[in-house]
Amino acid sequence: MRANYPKNAGGQNLNAMIQQAQKMQEDMATLQAELEQREYEISAGGGAVTVKINGKKQILALDIQPEIVDPDDIETLSDILVAAVNEAIKRVEDTSAAEMEKVTGSMNIPGMPGMPGLF
Repeated sequence: MRANYPKNAGGQNLNAMIQQAQKMQEDMATLQAELEQREYEISAGGGAVTVKINGKKQILALDIQPEIVDPDDIETLSDILVAAVNEAIKRVEDTSAAEMEKVTGSMNIPGMPGMPGLF
């Protein structure tokens, strides 16, 4: 028994999928460049420490309020600095992941909605 398939049906679907993947790749590259240019400002210790970071996870500025500086308690200052930097990095990563999901989650291939984790 021989099945009757429309001519080039598979080829058209494959071409559409390749075009969609290429568009997604272009969109991801554009978004990545935009994300790297973004700047974030994160505070810790009730605003005693503020970290400014970019999308490349490079610290641009670190502002420390004078009242938090206690020569007899460097450990607290160190803890606040670590918390601020870690939160800044987490914010960059979370934002980038959410924005990329908008691009990669939009790929619509019949039978494979979204194809998470493909790219």
